[in-house]
Amino acid sequence: MLSVFKNAWRVQDLRKKILFTMFLLVIYRFGAAIPVPFINTAALVEVFNTNYSDTIFGMFNMMSGGAFSQATIFALSIQPYINASIIMNLLTVGVPALERMVKEGGEEGKKKVASITRVATVGLGILQGWGFYMVLSRQFGLVFPDNFGTAAVIVMSFTAGTAFIMWLGEQITEFGIGNGISIILFVSIISRAPDAVTWALSQFELGNYILIIGTLAIAAAMVAFIVFITQAERRIPVQYAKRMVGRKMYGGQSSHLPLKVNMSGVMPIIFAQSIASFPATIIAFFPQRPEGTFWHSFQRAFNHTSLLYAGVYFLLIIGFGYFYTAIQFNPVEIANNLKQNGGFVPGFRPGRSTSDFIRKILGKITLFGSIFLGIIATLPILLGVFVPDVAGSGIALGGTSILIVVGVALETVKQMEAQMMMRHYKGFLE
Repeated sequence: MLSVFKNAWRVQDLRKKILFTMFLLVIYRFGAAIPVPFINTAALVEVFNTNYSDTIFGMFNMMSGGAFSQATIFALSIQPYINASIIMNLLTVGVPALERMVKEGGEEGKKKVASITRVATVGLGILQGWGFYMVLSRQFGLVFPDNFGTAAVIVMSFTAGTAFIMWLGEQITEFGIGNGISIILFVSIISRAPDAVTWALSQFELGNYILIIGTLAIAAAMVAFIVFITQAERRIPVQYAKRMVGRKMYGGQSSHLPLKVNMSGVMPIIFAQSIASFPATIIAFFPQRPEGTFWHSFQRAFNHTSLLYAGVYFLLIIGFGYFYTAIQFNPVEIANNLKQNGGFVPGFRPGRSTSDFIRKILGKITLFGSIFLGIIATLPILLGVFVPDVAGSGIALGGTSILIVVGVALETVKQMEAQMMMRHYKGFLE
């Protein structure tokens, strides 16, 4: 990875793109430190670290790079955009008009869907900004003065921050390196690294060397496992029949159809996280219940560090893995494309027989990929439950973080390699 970055830096065009991306990321981190007016941010940080770091708010804080716990203008981060994208993906499958717009509209159709997603992002930003304001005002009592004008300024500040982050992501995608939204999420997550270092130093001072070594070993094993599965694929052999076009003979070649083991990426985790954390999100808007009551037990059961949450989370990841793969990959369409181009899978007739075979293979690798995602997402939670000393490092949120960070890093490196190959710089990828 370092060699790819070093070689890309030598190319003037790529160097400009890298510098442009870094400049926008600096702007993003600068905005993540600007607090919204009328909020007692010092008291909010203290209250958050004392009572809410292990709730659903802790996940929001991780995804925003610490901006959520400080109520900055980027507190909502890219969550509204991610939610809007998820909604649009679901509607594209469920609404025939949107499906036709994407498939038949070409580039123009994609632009229309992107415009709708932007509008939905702003709408969700207003809704989530209002919800965060209500928590700050009614539950924490940290808004001064608390009136309609103050509420409007706070909500619009949160919404404007979300819209600006969305714009930054689009600029990085178009003029920089990699997917802008993914890179912003990547930077938000790694910005929490100093907290992990602080925890490790505190354990080092206490003499918990085995705990530190064990945690680092598990993290390294998870990274290696993620890299291996992310790059793994099942290759279905494809043979193309010979055919005459004019005076030339075409076809007769052997190829393969690559099916990635983790075809759905991190999306099933995001889907499952949104659903599994819904009860805890609703409960977080209400005051803490006394210990021993039903609502207190319910809140503890659906906390993102509980065993029940881990079990529900795991099952939802598997379900959404199948769902998202079905959205992204259509075996019937692939079989028809092979048939139209004179291709066939050896041992299977073109058409329905081929699509059934592809669907069978796809089901097997989707199950394996979904279980892989479930293990990565729930293993840190289980580790935090059975090894309480680890909980202080925030490792219960680490599985998703590592998966996102490694996935974005690999994808960005691939884009750099592709752009260098387009420029025919020999020896760079040797």
